[in-house]
Amino acid sequence: MRCRGGLVLIEPSAVIDSRAELDDGVSVGAFSVIGPDVKIAAGTVIGSHVVIKGPTKIGKDNRIYQFTSIGEDPQDKKYAAEITRLEIGDRNTIREFASLHRGTVQDHGVTHIGSDNLFMAYTHVAHDCVIGDHVIMANGASLAGHVRLNSHAILGGFTLVHQFTQIGQYSFAAMGSAITQDIPPFVMVGGKPTRPHGINSVGMERNGISAEDIRLIRKAYKIIYKMNLRLEDAIDQMEDLAGDSKELSDMVSFLRNVTRGILR
Repeated sequence: MRCRGGLVLIEPSAVIDSRAELDDGVSVGAFSVIGPDVKIAAGTVIGSHVVIKGPTKIGKDNRIYQFTSIGEDPQDKKYAAEITRLEIGDRNTIREFASLHRGTVQDHGVTHIGSDNLFMAYTHVAHDCVIGDHVIMANGASLAGHVRLNSHAILGGFTLVHQFTQIGQYSFAAMGSAITQDIPPFVMVGGKPTRPHGINSVGMERNGISAEDIRLIRKAYKIIYKMNLRLEDAIDQMEDLAGDSKELSDMVSFLRNVTRGILR
């Protein structure tokens, strides 16, 4: 193990490969195992019985709780021991029994996780997912491979997301949602079967989005979901509505790049 300072705190029962790199202020709990090609930045706290495999890069001030699995091989039958990566940003909280896997060469070879996210117990992030910042995945929520989960999105407990799906910023999925198509930014979904249920105005307000932008997003929601328009025609109307609104422009951009159609 290479330490970039003398302040790494390691329980004697932890097993750390000589090719791992731990910065100052990292602590490693009892019986944890850290493999080769793992880099962990300053201030990250790793609980007991954590397994971290590489190549994995973990940023600053993360809190990783006991019994988590970080950087394991992807659950993909095409995977043939290629060198792929997991990258995790700063100040994430990863709770008990969460699992975050590396990428595959069929995509970009990397699973990327941003900063300030909360992964509650038993959550799963599969290979090649891209997650933004300030995301919350509640207990048991799971992402299949190649999912894009944008910043400030919230997935309720036991939400399941189909592979290659995109979930927009500030969207909200209620407990037990089954998401098989793209979710536009700011939209709330839930129920069985899962359907759209308005916009996440509370989440937008809490994050400082203006009342005018919320009004425009609410109007855009009606264009998409209440006017029986083809998606292309709805996008054109929204583009005319957007003006100087960054939020609505982001929504239009998302809709122009959907990969699986949107949940309607």
